[in-house]
Amino acid sequence: SGFGNSSDLNTIKKMSFWGQSPELAPNGLPLTNPHGNYTVVDTVPEEMLHMVDPHWYQFPPMNPLWYSLIGFFMVVMGVLSVVGNFVVIWVFMTTKSLRSPANLLIVNLAFSDFFMMLTMFPPMVVSCYWQTWTLGAFFCEVYAFFGSLFGCVSIWTMVWITLDRYNVIVKGVSGEPLTTKGAMTRIMGTWVTAFAWCLPPFFGWNRYVPEGNMTACGTDYLSGESFFNSYLYIYSVWVYMTPLFLNIYLYAFIIKAVANHEEQMREQAKKMGVKSLRSEESQKTSAECRLAKVALMTVSLWFMAWTPYFIINYTGMLNKSSVTPLFSIWGSVFAKANAVYNPIVYAISHPKYRAAMEKKLPFLSCATDGQENMDSTSTNTSEKA
Repeated sequence: SGFGNSSDLNTIKKMSFWGQSPELAPNGLPLTNPHGNYTVVDTVPEEMLHMVDPHWYQFPPMNPLWYSLIGFFMVVMGVLSVVGNFVVIWVFMTTKSLRSPANLLIVNLAFSDFFMMLTMFPPMVVSCYWQTWTLGAFFCEVYAFFGSLFGCVSIWTMVWITLDRYNVIVKGVSGEPLTTKGAMTRIMGTWVTAFAWCLPPFFGWNRYVPEGNMTACGTDYLSGESFFNSYLYIYSVWVYMTPLFLNIYLYAFIIKAVANHEEQMREQAKKMGVKSLRSEESQKTSAECRLAKVALMTVSLWFMAWTPYFIINYTGMLNKSSVTPLFSIWGSVFAKANAVYNPIVYAISHPKYRAAMEKKLPFLSCATDGQENMDSTSTNTSEKA
């Protein structure tokens, strides 16, 4: 696909040769490519050329339609995420029945997702308009740092949410309930650890660089240097593999406990000659299970969003010839999409949140009265929700 047809490019060359004007690309920016060929790197600011891996110089400019599509996609996701996560934070913090230690973790997740998209989508939309990164080297590094930081905070917050569900459902009364102090300790620890992991690229252990079609920035997975790669291997274990296996491990026990509880209830109902038992304890367990399903959905969506980018990073380190600008940039975009999913999941699936949201913002109602009544019946008995 071309950045412009060949006659456009020849005209640009001739104008530059005769000294009529500086050589410009079809997007109106000066050509900075030192190699003379036409690539996705053509209009990257000169101050950033030292950050661009030679790998990207082999790819011709992308069709302008791709920039429009990616930019439009980012605008839609950005608005949905910023508004959606703001509503989540506002509803949870202003609704008395939702002010529980466990829900502080949900607020932290929404806070992280809110700032993920608030810092990610405006620079990328600007870059898609100019068809290259125009905000300079420093903001490229800051952009990549924020993306890494908020992604790390989000997944480890989800681990704490899953651990809370495990504690309530599997351990039950024998488990130590989460306190406000305990929730705040987990939240602060998550932020401090994430900062510690995301700072090394500023100091030489890996680096933050432009990637793909030069409209976004991320970690350097193309250098081929063992020292740089070691950061990505270790960081990916911390921010991707460990949370993945922890969640699988915890949910295996949660699912087993839920299945055992359902089986016991069916057996007891059969002995009593009734179809089901509607005791307070069974309703409470049902509410906790519903919240566990919400947590499972958010965790699953996080891994669906970030797995393509994880694969791109490892492909870049192990077989970088397979990494193309389009492949790379869409992986980056899908990773950011995770910040959109969570508000939607909670709006649909979290009973108390949905009830509070419909009370505060009735025009955002997304459930039938029957469903709402059913959920309120099952959740009023549980203050851990």
